[in-house]
Amino acid sequence: MKVLLLEDDPELAPELAAGLRRHGFVVDQVGTCADADLQVAVSPYDCLVLDRRVPDGDGLALIEQWRARGIATPALVLTARAEVADRVDGFERGADDYLVKPFALAELVVRVRTLGLRVRESRPRVLRAAGLELDVARHRVTLDGVLLTLSAKEFAVLEVLLEHAGDVVRRGELVARCWDELSEPGSNVVDVLVGQLRRKLGSAELVETVRGVGYRLAAQPPVG
Repeated sequence: MKVLLLEDDPELAPELAAGLRRHGFVVDQVGTCADADLQVAVSPYDCLVLDRRVPDGDGLALIEQWRARGIATPALVLTARAEVADRVDGFERGADDYLVKPFALAELVVRVRTLGLRVRESRPRVLRAAGLELDVARHRVTLDGVLLTLSAKEFAVLEVLLEHAGDVVRRGELVARCWDELSEPGSNVVDVLVGQLRRKLGSAELVETVRGVGYRLAAQPPVG
């Protein structure tokens, strides 16, 4: 899942971003409403996590603007305000969840994962092709019934390839869906990751390179 984190606290922001990444999320972290608005315009997200008070505005006001523009991505608000009236106001203005500071990282992870799954409700919860079966909710992959051990990044890339089994997935889409601002899109990170994935799948033929474009997952198991 890809998450946008709007938090300007110099200590809390990197701590939250690192914690979410440890739990398998792809995280873009920004410190202003202007940067958050730009990121939402150029990149798809499964969940938005926004602090209420940042230097150039209010994360809740930003959510309200997004809702008015038809952006329905689930949003969780981080705030020091614990009053019921504040939470009710947040829900009425478009927030999907509220987490009062201080909070435990474990609770944030569960809430973000739950909200992110809402984006995927219209997609199959289990993806199947070429002998592969990927269970999105259980974060589990099998090949011909054998359980595979994949890293979070390998799982994310395989999920995108399975969603488009038989069709070419451009490198840019893989980067947008599976990497955050810490990655270097111009480097060979995608090629290296696909190479690792092929080794774990035990077949180079399952994931085909379409030179100059991207990759394609076989819709059917390779013959022979």
